[in-house]
Parts: sequence; structure tokens; C-alpha cells
Amino acid sequence: MTSTTRRTALGLLGAIPLATTNLLSANASPSTAAGNYDRYLKDLAAKDKFSGTVLLTHHGRPVLARAYGMADKERRIPNRIDTIYNLASAAKPFTGLAIVQLAAQNRLRFTDTIGKYLDGYPAATAQVTIHQLLTHTSGLANFPDSGDIKHVTNSIAEETAYHNSRNRLATPQFTPGSQHSYSSTGFSILGELVEKISGQAFHEYVRRNIFRPAGMTSSAYYTRPDWLTNRRIAHPYIYQSDGTRVDGVRNLDAGAVLNGGQGTNAARAFLGSGGGGGFSSAPDLLKFAQALARPGTLLSAAYTEVYLSAKYPQSPLNGGPPPKGHQFAAYGPLAGITADQRLTSHGGGIAGGNTNWTIYRDTNWIGVILCNYDLDIPAIITQERETVLGPI
Repeated sequence: MTSTTRRTALGLLGAIPLATTNLLSANASPSTAAGNYDRYLKDLAAKDKFSGTVLLTHHGRPVLARAYGMADKERRIPNRIDTIYNLASAAKPFTGLAIVQLAAQNRLRFTDTIGKYLDGYPAATAQVTIHQLLTHTSGLANFPDSGDIKHVTNSIAEETAYHNSRNRLATPQFTPGSQHSYSSTGFSILGELVEKISGQAFHEYVRRNIFRPAGMTSSAYYTRPDWLTNRRIAHPYIYQSDGTRVDGVRNLDAGAVLNGGQGTNAARAFLGSGGGGGFSSAPDLLKFAQALARPGTLLSAAYTEVYLSAKYPQSPLNGGPPPKGHQFAAYGPLAGITADQRLTSHGGGIAGGNTNWTIYRDTNWIGVILCNYDLDIPAIITQERETVLGPI
């Protein structure tokens, strides 16, 4: 286990003093609450049950900024505050934001259908609207069965053709708009729509219109070769049934036992898509949250509210227990209410990785959890929530 020093953390986060006031926990002082969270993670890391980076800020000031474990065990590179991780589905809000930006420019309407812009979809799928894709009410399967979960792509062109072909296998499993069911396929189609309407490759559009204006200099849709060679990018360590962990980038045959779909490995994709797979760091996700709060940086104030506001009650993912409070689909992020506070968040999971970021809208807290292990991230999210909100 490694821990980034306070001096290093402050340098990476702009040399702002650690905040020690205004934590909302009723039962502990700020330093005690953050210390309990840190000790919880240190204990997990000491037992080899956690590897990653956490960041908790208030009004932009770090309350907890710490890294644990290794980014690349073979090269003995530790995780750092600025280590870059595959966000998995926690990148979906970038896709939703791209769509809202195009709507703000009157280049699409949320009531438009897939078939208005894209060819080759089954008739029932072509009638699904952009709003239904954004809110996971399309009825499209989360992962349409391509018959080959171990398919490996080796170029951007091959990856784009593969996921566009796989998108077209999906048909609604219920009447679109009638219920909620999480769909990565729906967001992959949204990525395709961004490409069609903007005339840019999806990853280029996001780089130019989201990452660059937000100042997210470490964020990108990195390719597999980047993931393999860039010393700043954490490798995913996939838990195996015998209790070992395998580097998923160096071992493409290794597949998920716990996260991301049985047998899957996100590194088999050459590049991420609208459905997920963008990369970012904890400091960059803080910049993203701050950019959303500055009207005109990513969206106007009016369209920021369109992007962030609750649209449809969300069902628990994969039949899991309902979250505390209430959770809704927004237009990319999740819009939650916990302890009477508005939260904007999204998480993600792949083989060998878990991520989550949260904007506490009413109290100016931001929490980031980035991991390169398969693990029980809901328990860690609960620790973050209770550090900020008190017992929930």
C-alpha cells in the first residue's frame, strides 16, 4: 500500500489547504469524520481489498486526498492522486452532456428518434427517442448478445464498426418509455448520434467540447496501447475464482468473475464509446464538477438544469437493493436525493475496476472514488456519504 503525502496532494490540487470545517456529520468533528473514512480505506488496502484513489473536497478544498495500492504491479508504479483510471460507465455523463450541448445548439431535439439520423436499425428500435435513450427507458438490452464476448478489436475503425454493428442487434424488451431498465447499448447509440450530428468522432467531440473547456488535461478516451504503456494509467486487476488477481490489459483472455459481466474484459475494446470507457483522474473529475457550476463553460445555466434534473425514477441495477433516499435518471448522470440533499452522481464497473463520482449540489462537496480492483464499492460510497451527510 502507498499513501500520497499531504504535500503532494496539495500540489496536485492547486496548493489549497486541507479543509477542516463545515463537515455535516452530526456525530463527529470534520477531521474525525474524514479520518474514519481514511482509516476504513487503509484497512481495506492493508488486506489487499482496495487499490485506488479517493478525493473528497468542500468548496474545492481537499478534505481527503489519498492513493492506495499499485497502478502497475509489474513496473512497481504506485497509485497517486493524479493516476488515471478507466471510468467504465461513470463516463456515460460525458455522452449525455454531448447530447445536451447539441440540443442547446438546436442540432437535435430530445423527441427525435434514432431513425431520424441513423440507418440500419430494426423498425421498433428506430422509433426509440433520444429522451428514452438518455433516461434508460428505451427497453434496449444492456449488452446485446453478439455471440462473442471475447472479441478483440485492434484499431479505432474496427472498434467503431464493431460497436455500431452490435448496437443494431438490440430491440426493445418493453414498450419504450413505459419503464426503466439500465442500458449501456442506449448510450452507445447516443455516442453514434453524436458522431453523426457533429461530424466528429465521438472521442474527439468529447475532447474538444468537454475535456478541453473544463481543463481536464489528463482525461481522454485512451486506446488499449495507451492503457498498456502510459505510466499514469492504472491497470485493472481482475479477481479470479481462485482468489488471485490478473492484469486485464496484459492478459486479454482473463475475464470478470465479479464485475462487468461474467467473462468480460474492457481491455479487449481498442477504445471506449458512448456507452463508457473514458479515462479520467480524481483532480480532473473535480474540474468537471466545477465546470458544470460555471454557466457558459460547458452549458448555459438553463441547459445545465436540463442536464442535471430528475427525469425518471431509477430501478435498482441488476435487481439489487434500492438505494437509500430516491434516485432518478437525469440526462446522463443520476439525480439522487439522500438525507434531503440533492446529489448528482454516476458509477461504473468493469473487470478489475470500480468508479464513482458525486456532486453534493446543496453543500458544495465533491467525492471521487477510483479503483483498479473488483470490490464492494457500495460500501465505500456509503462511507463517503456518511462522512459528508452524517449517518444515513
